[in-house]
Amino acid sequence: MSDFTSIVKDRRSANKFIAGVEIPDKELEEIFSLVKYAPSAFNLQQAHYVVVKDPEIMESIYLAANKQFKIKTASAVILVLGKKDAYKDAGRINEGLLNLGIMSKQEYDATSEEVASFYEGKGETFIQEDAIRGASISAMLFMLAAKERGWDTCPMTAYDPKEIRSLLNIPDTYVSALMITIGKEDTSSQRPRGYRKPVGEFVSYNKFS
Repeated sequence: MSDFTSIVKDRRSANKFIAGVEIPDKELEEIFSLVKYAPSAFNLQQAHYVVVKDPEIMESIYLAANKQFKIKTASAVILVLGKKDAYKDAGRINEGLLNLGIMSKQEYDATSEEVASFYEGKGETFIQEDAIRGASISAMLFMLAAKERGWDTCPMTAYDPKEIRSLLNIPDTYVSALMITIGKEDTSSQRPRGYRKPVGEFVSYNKFS
């Protein structure tokens, strides 16, 4: 079994962490240095992470997240956001290709205009949904990269996004996709993995069946 296969199969949503375990900023930086390679539409890289390790802020998050115990023992709580107006960054993101001569000035200008036209033409609902899609793809890579380095995680959506937005001073241009707790799992009461559908039950070819 390959290392990647082991990581995928060993990753679990941890509902209880070993209390008092600190996660160094350097460790998080190394995980995020891999996360930046996550795919995104037009390479817009919509995902933005807010890492919270401050005990007082974590306590407030605990209250805003229905008092879920995993937050009490986690090494950090990470809010995953999607930038709704990321399409406006297309020019800045492609500047490197322009400066290297890989993209001509004409291609550069056309790309920026096409990306902006595409998103503005789709409307606010699509823009928000795409921001969440980009953030969610990035978040999955974060959880796998964390597991590869020996850290356990749990994705969460049961929290008050308005309260969290106010608490963490999140601009309106960002939408909350999910929250992730990270730490070292306390496996003393870990349940067996739940039922997983066989491939034939969730995969169709050529048309839905």
